Amino acid sequence: MPSNTPGPSGPAAVLCGLAGWVPPRVVTNEELAERLDTDDTWIRTRTGIRRRHIAEPGQATSDLAVEAGRRALRSAGTETADTVIVATTTPDRPCPATAPLVATRLGLAGAAAFDVGAVCTGFVYGLATAAGLIAAGVAERVLLIGADTYSTIVDPLDRANAIIFGDGAGAVVLRAGDPDEPGAVGHFDLGSDGAHEDLITVAAGGSRRRASGGQPADVERHFAMRGKEVYRHAVTRMAASARTALSGAGWTTGDLDHFVPHQANLRILHSVAGDLGLSRDRCVTNVDARGNTGAASIPLALADAMGADRIRPGDRLLLTAFGGGLTWGSCFLTWPELTLNPQPERITP
Repeated sequence: MPSNTPGPSGPAAVLCGLAGWVPPRVVTNEELAERLDTDDTWIRTRTGIRRRHIAEPGQATSDLAVEAGRRALRSAGTETADTVIVATTTPDRPCPATAPLVATRLGLAGAAAFDVGAVCTGFVYGLATAAGLIAAGVAERVLLIGADTYSTIVDPLDRANAIIFGDGAGAVVLRAGDPDEPGAVGHFDLGSDGAHEDLITVAAGGSRRRASGGQPADVERHFAMRGKEVYRHAVTRMAASARTALSGAGWTTGDLDHFVPHQANLRILHSVAGDLGLSRDRCVTNVDARGNTGAASIPLALADAMGADRIRPGDRLLLTAFGGGLTWGSCFLTWPELTLNPQPERITP
């Protein structure tokens, strides 16, 4: 899909609030090693992950989304939004969408509210959706939340996936503004390839499996990923999408201050950065302490980096993601003046 930016006649979506939230419970590599055939060194060598946060029993995706959404609204200095978008792979229920419940719990009953399902690319797709609503004059202020509880769909005894994923939520508030002001999000590149839908999947739970009759096997109820093939596609698709967005913006990699990719695993992040000719110090990462949090990963990485004073006003950022579907997407923004309220949890070394 060609890159694009708001036209001169339409307002831009401008970032004005940001927050992240993770459940208090921390699961270390050592704890995973107690039930899986693995150890801390094996996990860190292959993924770069040291620990991840996991939701408590009974804690749903909407609970995480509400926590992040409330903090993002405070960051923006507002209590209102006329649209709420929740990007997630783990909705509270297959039906209805999770966003209306989140909106109501945030005191935003009556606002337009819907979910976006693009797996780990969901946040970037959500940004593009919010930007389109604002440019069309349908919305003035959008609350976009990426939230996932992968612990509810990953088999806890699946060594390949249980070590990778964590639970969390990240949220931004976007308002109508000028395309040239700091915080304006644009130059989107979005894409998909359904020929590879089976690379990242939960086989049961949808109409395809129900239509085939019979009860699904336990393995079909859990998240499955063909890691080696996903690695290859993730690196190729994210790098290509980033280049397309760069070209559309008229930027080069030398113009970037920070590259903020979906936090899949450290090997993928470093491979994409290397493919683009970016030094690792310009790649924003928090995967070591958060794990892969799906649609929440980019806003959580932004919140953590801002809390550590790594991202500052005027910095130029490239956001890039890849997820099941297959889906991928990229966009740009210049970082605005923001307030984190309250400060996000600091990541310990």
